[in-house]
Amino acid sequence: MGVKALETHMQCEKHKVAAETCRKTPGIYQFCSVEPTTVGLPQSAAASQTSATASASTSSTAVSAPADIRATFASTTTLRAEVLWCLHTIMKHQSYTANEAVGDVFRTMFPDSEIARTFKCGKDKTAYIARFGLAPYITKLLVADVNKEMFVLMFDESLNETSKSKQLDLHVRFWGQDRVQSRYLGSQFMGHGTAQDLLHHFKECALQLDLKNLLSVSMDGPNVNWRFLDLLQQEHHEQFGGTQLIVVGSCGLHTLHNACKRGFSIWHMEKVLRALHILFHNAPARREDFTALTKCTKFPLPFCGHRWLENLPVVERALEVWPSVTMYMDAVRKKKIPNPGTASYDTLEAAEKDPLILAKLHFYMAITRTFSPFLTFYQTDVPVIPFLAKDLAELLKSMLRRFVKKEVLKDISPLQLVRLDVSDNQSWVNPKEVNIGLGAESLLKELQKQKKIGELTVLEFRKDCLKMMSTIIQKVQEKSPLKYPVVRQVACLDPSMMLSDPDWCKSNMTKLVQKFLQAQQLSGGVSAGDVIIQQFSDMLSAENETLVSYRSTETRLDTFLHGVLAERYDELWGFCKKLLLLSHGQATVERGFSINKEVETCNMQEETMVTHRLVCDYVNICGGLLNVPISKELLASAASARSRYRMHLDQQKAKKITDVQAQKRKSLEENIEHLKKKKKILVQVSMSLQRDADQLAEEAEGKAGTLMAQLITKSNTLRKRYKEKTSELQQIETELEAKGKELRSIQ
Repeated sequence: MGVKALETHMQCEKHKVAAETCRKTPGIYQFCSVEPTTVGLPQSAAASQTSATASASTSSTAVSAPADIRATFASTTTLRAEVLWCLHTIMKHQSYTANEAVGDVFRTMFPDSEIARTFKCGKDKTAYIARFGLAPYITKLLVADVNKEMFVLMFDESLNETSKSKQLDLHVRFWGQDRVQSRYLGSQFMGHGTAQDLLHHFKECALQLDLKNLLSVSMDGPNVNWRFLDLLQQEHHEQFGGTQLIVVGSCGLHTLHNACKRGFSIWHMEKVLRALHILFHNAPARREDFTALTKCTKFPLPFCGHRWLENLPVVERALEVWPSVTMYMDAVRKKKIPNPGTASYDTLEAAEKDPLILAKLHFYMAITRTFSPFLTFYQTDVPVIPFLAKDLAELLKSMLRRFVKKEVLKDISPLQLVRLDVSDNQSWVNPKEVNIGLGAESLLKELQKQKKIGELTVLEFRKDCLKMMSTIIQKVQEKSPLKYPVVRQVACLDPSMMLSDPDWCKSNMTKLVQKFLQAQQLSGGVSAGDVIIQQFSDMLSAENETLVSYRSTETRLDTFLHGVLAERYDELWGFCKKLLLLSHGQATVERGFSINKEVETCNMQEETMVTHRLVCDYVNICGGLLNVPISKELLASAASARSRYRMHLDQQKAKKITDVQAQKRKSLEENIEHLKKKKKILVQVSMSLQRDADQLAEEAEGKAGTLMAQLITKSNTLRKRYKEKTSELQQIETELEAKGKELRSIQ
């Protein structure tokens, strides 16, 4: 366009109207003026900050514009309310569908609220804010905190009832806010669970973490897990210049449950306890008959088959209701009430005929009570591994004292406890002296007094108890954490041990430093190790009064040691932080399985499950929904959730198209390969036909009469077939060319 044309355009009415409109339209910069945010401030502070900003600014245009573009298109306070509502929905395990039209409800309830007027958080918005806003923000914060220092990973698998696949949950232990924290990192869903599968999914879940800082892995004790650990050790050694993970064994809590299961399997206690519960579970008629007959309103509790030591309340309730149950069965036999006719009733009838059934229950209760304090103390996220060796050794001794001679246990060390041959009956006490618990003892005496059992029966019962306790101890010894030197040596961080035996603590601290040097897990090398040992010796000499004040029931060990070591003993404190990260068990991961069951709903996608777990974990670590810091970064992540959601949809659409194309490409390649093979065969057949026809024609030239006619006829027949095959070959070549062109168009 020339100069004259521009001048003419400037004089036209259309241009003048457009120019005037542009002049009156406020620029985008007016909506983006920089003002201090008032999000999260108290109302008075926010008001004073807003007024101060308003008085300091001057209007450069007649158009009164909002101070922030979000105030025009999406209010910050509204976004904050929507984020809180999403957090609330997830924490209460509510369905996203329940939020449909919730904005209309709020506008009806609060007609004078500006937030309610602009609030929109329906099913879809809740879903994409949670998955593409909250979850990425929480993961980013967690990964940033974890990658600062060394960390420990914990994993376990359970069945996801919704997707019918194995769900591998990964948790991480790391230092945050001057204490050890255990957080949920993510989940992977898989079918097969071989060691290679576990390694692949483990690395996939920990993809954002710097595995160079990985100190140890906490897990259960199946053989596949140990094979997985071997593969991980090998790969870790190759990738990070010879670094090895610190091994502290498998979960000691699982070992105790499995040991109890193994020991009591000869009595089949689980059948009786399960039958008690099943007989009245979901059976309104039987429950009514039972209550009307016995006046008892308590019913048996469900038996847990994989946590035997946590069935103490189950056994206590069974003993409490057993007289009422026998009364119920007497009424059935007298035909006062209907016979249930179930397998559980038959099991209870058989158990009632056993005169020792109550004694067996009392013995089972005595054993579980021995283990209960230990299990209760170690069902925690707090670092308690320095106490594990001492407490587990004391637990084993308390069991051994029931059936092993005192001289065998005198001055026995934790390592000797693990190696003790409890199957040797020479070390057993006389069966009459076996401690089977006060309840079982009194019942045996009562039964003998009533002449329901004899001396031989009592002796056999005591021998069974002795064998069961021996089996339990053998199973505990088999996979006991006491077998691992690090577990025994880390007890040097126990303040009571520091006071009672400082020389032993110095010796074991030296061994720990040497172990970490050997595994290349100690930065600074030998010189740093010497400093650590020297500082530990200095601390033992200088901090006696401080160590005396420690109470494990009142103060966390990590918090206590931070106060003692952080300021004066830098190198020692850095090393102790690594030791305190080592996991004492799988309590954190097991607790997560319960959360999984609460979170799971019908048709829930796997990514949604992970999102809900991340949010629940983050809210709990913040101390509740109302304590979650609604920062600018969180709001920005929530605000960009929709764009991420749209990108995700585009990626899914592109992936679907790519998959279709890949399937089509695969089909075309298979067709082309088939046609090439067919062409090759046709070429060979055609050449053979032509060669045979020529040969027959040459033979006919030297013949005469009937023989010549026969040869010529055969030759012509072969040539005819040759022409047919040639025509078929041309068709295949045409088809090949078409298929090749179609394949090139897809690529």
